[in-house]
Amino acid sequence: MRKPIIAGNWKMNNTVAGTKQLLSELLPLVGDVTETEVVVCVPFTDIATAAAMTAGTNVKVGAQNVAWADKGAFTGEISADMLKEAGAEYVIIGHSERRQYFGETDESVNKRTVQALKNGLKPIVCVGETLAEREGGITEEVLCRQLEGGFSGIASEQMAQIVVAYEPVWAIGTGKTATSAQAEETIAYIRGKLAAMFGKKTADAVRIQYGGSMNPSNAKELMAQPDIDGGLIGGASLKAPDFTAVVKYNG
Repeated sequence: MRKPIIAGNWKMNNTVAGTKQLLSELLPLVGDVTETEVVVCVPFTDIATAAAMTAGTNVKVGAQNVAWADKGAFTGEISADMLKEAGAEYVIIGHSERRQYFGETDESVNKRTVQALKNGLKPIVCVGETLAEREGGITEEVLCRQLEGGFSGIASEQMAQIVVAYEPVWAIGTGKTATSAQAEETIAYIRGKLAAMFGKKTADAVRIQYGGSMNPSNAKELMAQPDIDGGLIGGASLKAPDFTAVVKYNG
């Protein structure tokens, strides 16, 4: 059985003061949840605070990006060992906003994923198609390219440390959401592609999240799908009651 994983992506929100406020509201609600893995992926400047506040709870802390190098002349980047030292356990890689606004490619996603694994961080690797790509009927072609490029050179045994997040770009921050059937169909394709790349046993063990505007009203239906193992939550993760409702989707 794959343990569900709900990860909040705070994006560029919350100073340290805001982090303290949100976590002080959230931790009494989800800090002792055991049946679902709970992660908060916070801005770099909030990682140490979040790690200190979540210590002794079941909530894990993640970052939102990681450099592909150990150190060096990479102004503005943050290395894996810096993230670990600050208290991060997970890291989001290849989010659609990173691809859209900051030039991330399948190659750079791969390099960052390799670096995260090398340093003991657990990558949450994002894949997904735009509205034009879905309407053009090339969703599977896009996902195939992203998976093959993003996981190039990754060994089967390393996949146990990786979470895949399927985020239909057209359903992020737009209020649109894939139907549960659409999400399941696409995530089942992703699992099938991983089986072709790494073997069925490995693919069956990989947790695949849905990352397209999961919220309290649709979480239960989405999570009931056999191939959906969790959510990468954007807007709803910034409100303690909403995030709690998603984490506790089964009541």
